[in-house]
Amino acid sequence: MAPPEYRAGAEWLVSRGFMVVLPLRRGYGPRGGEWAEAYGPCSQPDYVRGGLATADDIQNVARYFATLPTIRADRILLVGQSAGGWGSLAAASRGPESVRAVINFAGGRGGYAGGRPNNNCAPDSLVDAAATFGRSSKIPTLWIYTRNDRFFDSALTARMAGAYRSAGGDAEYHLLDAFGEDGHRLFPTPEGRALWQPYADRFLDRIWGASARP
Repeated sequence: MAPPEYRAGAEWLVSRGFMVVLPLRRGYGPRGGEWAEAYGPCSQPDYVRGGLATADDIQNVARYFATLPTIRADRILLVGQSAGGWGSLAAASRGPESVRAVINFAGGRGGYAGGRPNNNCAPDSLVDAAATFGRSSKIPTLWIYTRNDRFFDSALTARMAGAYRSAGGDAEYHLLDAFGEDGHRLFPTPEGRALWQPYADRFLDRIWGASARP
């Protein structure tokens, strides 16, 4: 299986002055390896545990690159899509010193349960898990979802962001119009970039300033 490409997002980040790293977590890609991100049975999912397992791999990569002399170790941005977005929020909950902000595209777990769109294993548990992450997160996060995401419907994502904020987290939430047949695929495509980039640019301008590039 070929690794996924996120060229549209990578080109945008490079234009903002970032060095882009696209790691594959354990259990993915041609080398595979042990998959460590399980959240248990659908009847009793542990979305916090699953997210933190994803965060382990994300943080290991961030920590390594923060040691390189060519990297601004105080200006690392995590960008994740789907489970990667959820794992990036989980990483933020640990207060990593080198991470300044997170962009979460369509993040969550337990979606499309039983092969049915907009069916989550335990939506209330996902909302509670979002609150858990928000309770200890101290960095700004941007949440971007679409109205026709088949994994996480708009009512659920709004509840997740609300719970994260109510627990003390900094969550800027945007629900974009429907995109294609499944808005869950918004981030990787050039067409999708035209929709999300204005929100992402404003978010980074809020963090670093419009004239400052990391």
